Amino acid sequence: MNRLPRLSSTSSLPPLEDAADPVCSDELLGSQSSLWLSDLLTRRPSSSGDVFTTGPDGLFVDKCFPVGELELQSGIQWKRPRELCSSPQFIVNGATRLDICQGKLSDCWLLSTIASLSMNQFLLNKVVPLGQSFQNGYNGCFTFRFWQYGQWEKVMIDDLLPAKDHTLIYLSSPDRNEFWSSLLEKAYAKLKGGYRALDMGFPHEAMVDMTGGITEVLTISSLSKDLPAFLTYLLSKGALINCANCQGPLEQSNGLGIMFRHAYSLTAVEKVKTKHGLVALVRILNPWGNTEWEGPWSDKKGPEWNEVSVEEQKRLNRVNQDDGEFWMSVSDFRQNFELMEVCHLTEYPTQSGSSVVPWSCALHHGNWVPSITAGGSPQGGFFWQNPQFYFILSEVDSGRADSQKTCSFVLALMQKHQRRRGITLSIALHIYPAHPKNTYLSPEDLSAVRPLLYSPQYSSRREVVLRGSLSPGSYVIIPSTIEPNQEGSFLLRVLTEHGNVATPAKKPPQDASAIKELSYPHQTVLPSSASIRQLFEKHCSSKGFCKPVHLHHLLTEAIKGGALAGSEKNLALEHCKSLVVLMDSQDIAQLNWLEFQNLWDKIKRWTVNIAASHVRQQDIQSINHSTVQNYFSINIKDIFLVFDKNNTHQLEYKEVGPALGAAGIMVDDLVMQLVGLRYTEPDMTISYPGFLYLLMKLETMISRFHAYNVVGMGTITVSYRQWLQMTMYN
Repeated sequence: MNRLPRLSSTSSLPPLEDAADPVCSDELLGSQSSLWLSDLLTRRPSSSGDVFTTGPDGLFVDKCFPVGELELQSGIQWKRPRELCSSPQFIVNGATRLDICQGKLSDCWLLSTIASLSMNQFLLNKVVPLGQSFQNGYNGCFTFRFWQYGQWEKVMIDDLLPAKDHTLIYLSSPDRNEFWSSLLEKAYAKLKGGYRALDMGFPHEAMVDMTGGITEVLTISSLSKDLPAFLTYLLSKGALINCANCQGPLEQSNGLGIMFRHAYSLTAVEKVKTKHGLVALVRILNPWGNTEWEGPWSDKKGPEWNEVSVEEQKRLNRVNQDDGEFWMSVSDFRQNFELMEVCHLTEYPTQSGSSVVPWSCALHHGNWVPSITAGGSPQGGFFWQNPQFYFILSEVDSGRADSQKTCSFVLALMQKHQRRRGITLSIALHIYPAHPKNTYLSPEDLSAVRPLLYSPQYSSRREVVLRGSLSPGSYVIIPSTIEPNQEGSFLLRVLTEHGNVATPAKKPPQDASAIKELSYPHQTVLPSSASIRQLFEKHCSSKGFCKPVHLHHLLTEAIKGGALAGSEKNLALEHCKSLVVLMDSQDIAQLNWLEFQNLWDKIKRWTVNIAASHVRQQDIQSINHSTVQNYFSINIKDIFLVFDKNNTHQLEYKEVGPALGAAGIMVDDLVMQLVGLRYTEPDMTISYPGFLYLLMKLETMISRFHAYNVVGMGTITVSYRQWLQMTMYN
């Protein structure tokens, strides 16, 4: 999880230039946290695997919550709601945008999102599950849900909240008996790494986590002149909107009550009837629960409301008090706010009588594979290699005030697992008119047309968003990286009106004649699939199982018959033990035929690789698109032979990294140093059997890490027994 750097104890929105790569370490006081927990937990021992632990009062205590320095200061005590009031309630008269009063944390970026969330009952119920209370079934435990990497994850907390003098120091409700918002803040703090992790941030980060939506940041001055119509259209799609002014000192007033670098929620747009005609107003909420706009149409200094009837004010649900909610004209909104963060929702319930007409959302997972589907930017010669998506727009916009017959959409391209891989790609989106007869654009097609819409620049952000409108018709979406042959996975989300669709484009059929034309000879390293079945039956036990010693005999014979003959001398029984136990799904140290097939598939995948980088440039220039595709599809060279440049049947240390990359495993300098220390011979080389052994270890351990890293936080928790099993049996 990214978190933004702390600038001061009172700031809430970090500087714009920090948005690209937010990084920080929380320095949570683990030892003091343990002392605090020890005072609450019973004295009876509990295993590290326990999930539900009770304190002396029999109520749940969350051992996993990271307690920070601020909560351990003198005078701070952790209190349950029933210790703070006589009759605590989870929700009083419904959860609303007014149930939020900011505490000592500079987390208005989060609170403005919670305020927007409370306006959407469907999403609120997703994040704040119904049926929780301090009465029936109360045990001190509350659960919340947050959207993480494509799925909703449950976060469980206790209801111990930091307080001073019987007053909560963080988020609270104006009603001292209500605690849903305080507990939601604590659950989100746990997800992020503690309360201090919430000190400053951007609202769009919390918006994505609480909605699963697509968020874009807009500069208000550059928006349409008909801003009321644009805002009304966004709200009609169920969008959540936050706004801020970053043109002054941190959280100081601009003279009219608007705080600089402070996040507000925009919750409504209305045309208000006055004695002199209609006036377009926007409704804004300050999550502090106080400190409002003091200009025209304000609660304090707004004589304009005298021109509005009581009935009209009731229709607007206007409350004339300092509760943080206020109205202002659209022109004043333009002048007093600079940025607007819009969260386009990807799921919304269909409700009878609702004015919201939600987007239709389609998700497409894809990959950039070097030399196959990683063509780089349009400025290079291989842009056509990138994945393509056929985009049909037939349903024009609904709910637009203007008469334009266009189709609006929002595209979001997210690079997946960038933190996990430690690699950040610069990515972008381009939209082209489709070919009249094909769903796929060839190199010739792309050279003849220009993109209709595209990202303004390649960005290293996790997700880039492209919003636009086009006339009904057929188009092609192309996601790409800035450089060719960059490996990565992506998620493309497409929001459109119902009836508009995006599907993976179908490439034209390959030209079979080109296969013979470009069939470059290459050496064979491994036996055929039919031969390997015979080898398995020859060397396995009478019961059809392959033990390490059997595998040693099998691989020795297999390698002897290929281009790497002689390498079998470096095959050790220890290599075969690891290969067996890492593929053994039953923990019996032997492989059946299916398990051996899986192992053999891995060995083949690591031994051969598409070698498009070895095609001569003059060959590419002299053949057509289909021919090149066929060459990429069938002309394979052996990975080990390709990177064994001096033909010694061993990889030099400098050749190992590129060879691992060709096998689909990216490692950093630290891991490469460990490889050099642990897996090389005294002369800093790795033999072919050693290379297979290394790849199996790396892929298996990476796969097991991902299996435990279900939330995508980049860290995992394993028990003592799990740790020993992973490290000892491999």
